[in-house]
Order: sequence, then C-alpha cells, then structure tokens
Amino acid sequence: MRKIVLFAMGLVASATTLAQEQLRVGEQSPEIKAEVTIAADFVSQYIWRGLDCGNVSIQPTLGIAYKGFSLSAWGNVGFKSEDTKEFDLTASYSTGGLTIGVTDYWFNTPEKRYFYYNAHSTSHVFEGFVSYDFGLLSAAWYTNFAGNDGQNKSGKRAYSSYFELNAPFKLATLDWTGTLGVVPYATTYYATSGFAVTSLSLKASKDIRITDTFSVPIFAQVIGNPSSQKAYFVFGFTLKP
Repeated sequence: MRKIVLFAMGLVASATTLAQEQLRVGEQSPEIKAEVTIAADFVSQYIWRGLDCGNVSIQPTLGIAYKGFSLSAWGNVGFKSEDTKEFDLTASYSTGGLTIGVTDYWFNTPEKRYFYYNAHSTSHVFEGFVSYDFGLLSAAWYTNFAGNDGQNKSGKRAYSSYFELNAPFKLATLDWTGTLGVVPYATTYYATSGFAVTSLSLKASKDIRITDTFSVPIFAQVIGNPSSQKAYFVFGFTLKP
C-alpha cells in the first residue's frame, strides 16, 4: 500500500514539474470548453409527470457538459416540512438528436439516509432513459431498473416506465410546449392499474428583461392527469447567471 501511495505522489510531482516547465517556456495547456449550468426554479407547486409531489418549492440545478457528455445535480425542497425533499444525479451522452442516460433519484422517504442502498428499503430509484429530438417533436422513454421501484399486479418489481412526447412552438411572443405523458402498464410507482395517460400539459414561458445583461424567465403551466382525474396550474420563474 505504501508503494502505491509513493508511486501516486511521484506521478503528481512529475505532472506538476512538467506543467511548471511548460509555463517557463511559454506553452499553454489546452482550454477545456465545458458548458456549466447553475440555476434555480421557484415553483408554486411541484408536479412531476402528472403526480402531485409538493407545494411551493425551490429547485436548484448544477450541471457540466463536455463533448456530448454531461453530469448534473437537481434538487427539490418544499417550504413545508411534509413536502418532498429530492436530490437527483444524472449522467448522459448526446449526439445529434439522440440522448441516453441514467438518473439516480433520491427522496426523503421511506429512508431518510442518503447513503443507504438496501435493496428492499432504499430511497434511491435508478432510471435509464433514451430520448430523441426530431425538431418539431421530441420523444423520450424512461424505465426504472433498480432501487425503490413500484410493483405490478402480481406484486413483483414493475420496472415502471414512462413515455413522453413534447412539441415546442412559438405563439404571441411566448415559447410554448405541449406535453403528452403515458404510463404503459400497471405500477404502484405511478399509481396506475394499466395503460394510463398521466400528464397532459401546456406550458408558456417568456424572458422578462431586468437589465441589458440580466433577465428572468417566467412560466405558467396547465397540467391534467386523466388517470387520477386531477388538474393543476403551476407558475414559476428561474434565476440563473
């Protein structure tokens, strides 16, 4: 073990010396052109895929992308103690209109500990997804493959899935998005007994310019869940550098 540590220290020292020598002769290291995202949404209600997950909430985002690869962290904290607390990590790769990735969802129930991965009681849900942007329309498929998934009618892991279509368009100086979301089969995760439409929504957004260099995007969204017979109206705004 001591030899490994000494070897690693030697590599770091060698790299540092090389970098210093490069600076001495005027050479510059190549710039990594990564895109960084930092933002926070403030929403009047947290609705996810047609499910009511809480009331007024703050939803921060931190992400980095480089040559199609991206890593992001997303969270949700409600103003009330009973609201959902959530922390999600996503890794994905995009090329052209295709994106594939994996998300680790964590909720504060049933297990409040984050670093707890017991197969039958963890609060983590692991989901794989694939999406394609056709331009006028985008489609995405999501499936839970591990963690705190729901059960099917037989009481077994449902491998709960969700399919979504999004259609963006512009109208009257606003950016709009129409969404159709369906759950293809029975699962307690989405509270469905079979094929069900769980999300029909229409969202409008617009940037409100505050100064020449700073604007605040605001949005309003009408959401219906035909499966649960519920409807929601959500307003929010985004803060970002």
